[in-house]
Amino acid sequence: METQAPFRHSSDVLSYTPGQAIFRRGERGDQMYVVLEGEVDLVAGYSVLETAGPGALVGEMSLVDRRPRSASAIARTPCKLVPVDARRFSFMIQETPGFALRVMRTMAERLRAMDTRMAA
Repeated sequence: METQAPFRHSSDVLSYTPGQAIFRRGERGDQMYVVLEGEVDLVAGYSVLETAGPGALVGEMSLVDRRPRSASAIARTPCKLVPVDARRFSFMIQETPGFALRVMRTMAERLRAMDTRMAA
């Protein structure tokens, strides 16, 4: 499933300029985002953990575990994102199994990448 497809025609697209914070580490996370265009750096401290591009999900962990953000998301390039609040997230998980699998894959990939960095 292409992550962007269900969100392509959303009326609530948000635009960010390079360097603009989408969210910051430690903040309460009441929504995640789908990247439609551009690139977003996921940052912890002074390290870029990942650069997320079109189709990527960012901020999903806070919707799943209801804990503060574990990283900051900063626009690397001009970008467009669709916010997904808890209600929409629950609906998508229940009604679109491919979306649920995409969220799980995203979290698993990030966990494996972190394990690799810690082992190095």
